[in-house]
Amino acid sequence: MTGKHRIVVLGAGYAGLAAARRFASKAPDAQITVVDRRARYVERVRLHQLAAGQRIPEWDLRELLEGKGIRFVQAWATEIDTVTERVILDGAPALEYDALVYALGSKADQAGMPGAAEHAFSVATPEDAVQLLEQAGTGRMVVVGGGATGIELAAEVAQARPDSRVLLLDSREPGAWMSPRARAHVRRALERFGVEIRSNSKVIEVSAAGVLLADGELIESAVTVWTTGFGVPDLARRSGIAVESNGRMLTDATLRSVSHPNVYAAGDSAVIGGPGDRELRMACATALPTGKYAADAVVARMRGREPRKLRFRYVFQCISLGRGDGVIQFVHADDAPGRTVLTGRTAAWFKERIVRGAGRAARP
Repeated sequence: MTGKHRIVVLGAGYAGLAAARRFASKAPDAQITVVDRRARYVERVRLHQLAAGQRIPEWDLRELLEGKGIRFVQAWATEIDTVTERVILDGAPALEYDALVYALGSKADQAGMPGAAEHAFSVATPEDAVQLLEQAGTGRMVVVGGGATGIELAAEVAQARPDSRVLLLDSREPGAWMSPRARAHVRRALERFGVEIRSNSKVIEVSAAGVLLADGELIESAVTVWTTGFGVPDLARRSGIAVESNGRMLTDATLRSVSHPNVYAAGDSAVIGGPGDRELRMACATALPTGKYAADAVVARMRGREPRKLRFRYVFQCISLGRGDGVIQFVHADDAPGRTVLTGRTAAWFKERIVRGAGRAARP
């Protein structure tokens, strides 16, 4: 025992690293430990580029963190013992904590679709993207999901491999949540790359042969990629911490667990209230500021102060369409689309600057 306040951060993604960086600057007298199962940090928002065969930056986590006085432990967290306030690890001794920041992020959610876990790929993790890359070029790729992940992957693969056959499939129009102008640009860009688009198509099963639609049509696929949603690790649920139905930790207005006062959550693994009584979405744009805020809340209470409530608003959403095109949809505080939209090379430049800035903001 050193007498220092022991802070453990679970997860070294955008939220976890942003929290660790904040702790290092605001609580240099604390003992800060970051736990992650990977040894290297890869920018998640570039995984569609990795899946298309491009090299993307990565950093050694131990080197990043320990250079700032933050301890790094590469291990799986298997249990949070909230009675003894310890994190049980697979591959390393248990860690005691005075405050815990839960920032384990998200993963592909394939559980709700028959056959998806067995026969579909994803791009939720670096390992997923590498596995998908190894299958590229073997035949037609069907990307299920017209959200940001599906759009970016379809565009990136089609541009990188002009001879590829890519089908983007969803029950709605690609980018359906955006303004009409933004949606129209997304469609034009995808069609320019040769991506086939099928809207109003509901998938009910995935098999080795392809995807089965609700109307009985089988769409053959050599490679099926599932991008329709994300789930979260079940560590909080298994540890008896209050979570919602999908396993995300329930938090109050200071990102503190509603059931365990020494536990905080940030990023994709947390239920966080936002403007207009809408929950904040899973995104880098959510993870970075909530990671920083969770650290601020912990430090405030360490110093005997009550933290201010989280104040949050969205400004824009960024989607890349290959390497030279994109869409920047400016939004209202509650994430509803506004009238202003940037497209083309300007949007691509804007998106790249945002991605680089997010990477710098996360790295301690």
